[in-house]
Amino acid sequence: MLTASAPIDLEVLNFLKVCFCVPVLEGYGLTETSGAASCTHADDPHSGHVGGPALCNKFRVRDVPEMNYLSSDVPYPRGELLISGPNVFSGYYKRPDLTADAFDEEGWFITGDVV
Repeated sequence: MLTASAPIDLEVLNFLKVCFCVPVLEGYGLTETSGAASCTHADDPHSGHVGGPALCNKFRVRDVPEMNYLSSDVPYPRGELLISGPNVFSGYYKRPDLTADAFDEEGWFITGDVV
């Protein structure tokens, strides 16, 4: 089974795993990443995360100083998630203004999600 779209409650996720006796994978993606950008592995016994990047993606965390979220935070870096890869869209149709806002100066897509 696969769950995506919005975070699933941990109790519900664990119930589904036990009830159906199958792995329940959690994924993360956006329209701009052509669907999945990450997914848990079927053998992962831990719940409550969306796994690592898909093989075609790279993730990076950018500092959000106004929220005091820093990529240097220990033990868990925090910040805004940036994604690159061949599945990331090249821009919004006939909207160069939105496209310019969607990418940083190095070409990474800015998801707007804070992790």
